[in-house]
Amino acid sequence: MPKTLQTLIIEHVEPELDGGRYPIKRIVGETLDVTADVFKEGHDTIGAVLRYKMLGQKDWLETPMHHIDNDRWAGSFPLSENTRYLYSVGAFVKSFETWRIELTKKHGVLPDLSSELLEGEAHVKNAMARVKGPDKSELKIWLDKWRSAPDQEARIAIALDPIVSALVDQHEQRAAWSTYEKDLEVIVDRERARYGAWYEIFPRSEGTVPGKGGTFKDCETRLPAIRDMGFDVLYLTPIHPIGETNRKGRNNSLKAKPGEPGSPWAIGSRHGGHDAVEPVLGTMKDFDHLEQAVRSHGMEVAIDFAINATPDHPYVTQHPEWFKQRPDGTIKFAENPPKKYEDIYGFDFYTEAWQDMWQEMKRIFLFWIGHGVKIFRVDNPHTKPVTFWEWLIREIQSEHPDVLFLAEAFTRPKMMRVLAKAGYTQSYTYFTWRNSKAEMTEYLTELTQTQMKDYFRPNFFTSTPDILPEILQQGGRPAFKFRLALAATLSPTYGIYNSYELCENKAIPGTEEYQDSEKYEIRHWDWDRPGNIRDYITRINQIRRDHPALHTFTNLQFYQSDNDHILFYGKMNADKTDILLFAINMDPYTVHEARLLIPIEECGIGEQDTYQLHELIQDYRHQVVGGEYNVRLDPNDEPAAIFALRRRTRRESDFDYFM
Repeated sequence: MPKTLQTLIIEHVEPELDGGRYPIKRIVGETLDVTADVFKEGHDTIGAVLRYKMLGQKDWLETPMHHIDNDRWAGSFPLSENTRYLYSVGAFVKSFETWRIELTKKHGVLPDLSSELLEGEAHVKNAMARVKGPDKSELKIWLDKWRSAPDQEARIAIALDPIVSALVDQHEQRAAWSTYEKDLEVIVDRERARYGAWYEIFPRSEGTVPGKGGTFKDCETRLPAIRDMGFDVLYLTPIHPIGETNRKGRNNSLKAKPGEPGSPWAIGSRHGGHDAVEPVLGTMKDFDHLEQAVRSHGMEVAIDFAINATPDHPYVTQHPEWFKQRPDGTIKFAENPPKKYEDIYGFDFYTEAWQDMWQEMKRIFLFWIGHGVKIFRVDNPHTKPVTFWEWLIREIQSEHPDVLFLAEAFTRPKMMRVLAKAGYTQSYTYFTWRNSKAEMTEYLTELTQTQMKDYFRPNFFTSTPDILPEILQQGGRPAFKFRLALAATLSPTYGIYNSYELCENKAIPGTEEYQDSEKYEIRHWDWDRPGNIRDYITRINQIRRDHPALHTFTNLQFYQSDNDHILFYGKMNADKTDILLFAINMDPYTVHEARLLIPIEECGIGEQDTYQLHELIQDYRHQVVGGEYNVRLDPNDEPAAIFALRRRTRRESDFDYFM
């Protein structure tokens, strides 16, 4: 037998992720729209409220829900703070409204309604007992009029007064009060969680003296150029001391030659571990100066967090129990099959000392947060327990809700999704390997139209130090341009790895690995190298900043193009004041033409209306009537077209002195 009597049914609450097991995600300033099925037996009139509060607050706030149809109710509440909120649904019987409806049905059918009128009077008295101030006075005036009414018809007219009904509904005790069985959670992140352009660098390659590694101070000299290209986040590959034992050499050779710097992901040396910096780069004071300089340029720093340790890491001697050991007592090297990392050890997350290790990882995050870092790109999180990340991210964000986590997890779909559910703010994706129109459409539809839209935020990197896709190896400069246009316009958050602007595409044959990769050596780049696409990147990023429709992900829609090589899609904001259409030639080798079907009805344009298409990359304009438009895209000239659709063109009647 239940302890309390809750007779209203509340089910199918949306959004709800995995039965409430995980939180959904939103951004500060958004409104959370919630729907639910709410109903009960019989004919009682019911009401529903959306309940919400910030996590940790005692009292719930409420906002009314409205009935849509077929027992479906909807409500919304504002997400004004960078924190976590709880939300739920409550429902109740509206006793006075039920009585009014029954009275209306009986009126004119039954001659004597004196008993029913006494019920109504009792409802009003109950409401009066619960209210103070002006509303109580209003109800008393109504009750006096009721009692002094000359006959039944007059009383019925007074009873049906909508003003009184609203007052009683507001103050009467909620009958049959019922609540949804779960309190659901939403993580409300700051804007950078949704929108931003990332630029990835190896700080040691920012120097200008051949044969000498760059420093944090050298990085500062590059900040104006990175800022001017339109980037928001400067992502630094690992900056910690690099181990010497088993140090990797050029092109991942197993033995480094004298002077070769090793891989930055091989963390730990006699100079320290995860809470220290590689001496070649500078000091912690130098890092702090760089972080502040980045902020002064309107950007912010993201650092790489890799749970790796070389044989030289202080952890190895201080906490050998944290590492995977073979039966012979030796420590096992890290692996991410088919890759094997001979220069680093793998941590044992199932050690008996796991709690101490987890707390130490938390301490490292807090250390860097103390130095101004609020964005972490986490290396290979799919090789560590999901429960660890769920605990760690909640622990960090409970103290620092503005901290963001990017999961570098090129792994199976279910693992990729559960990491996002566990709290990762953003995720790497399969964008890198989606090369055809059909593949891209299918993948982006999954990300924007399924439940993934409530928790999975993609970060579309065009390439990474680990991945030089075949399309870039083979397609050259045209491929670099159209892949950048895709990444930057499909997703509000995207990134490039430095040298992308130089169209660097030399690979180790038969692999996706860069030839002479920065992972294992210091590079000195000529940023003015002929054939670079720096100006193109700058223009695309400026378009992103100028158009709020590109700051949202789930507004993406695909439209019809009669050419299988030309992807046609669009984005618009809610009030349709910013409408963008994109035509991308996904074949870097061939000129293609296509007839595009402009979604004029969706844009609020009639068949005979004139509208303007303003191409934003090359800056030309066309006046168009009707829903068809032809494009010709030459990959060696311009593989992408970005159109701002302007629905209304000015006419003579718009002239100030038109009479």
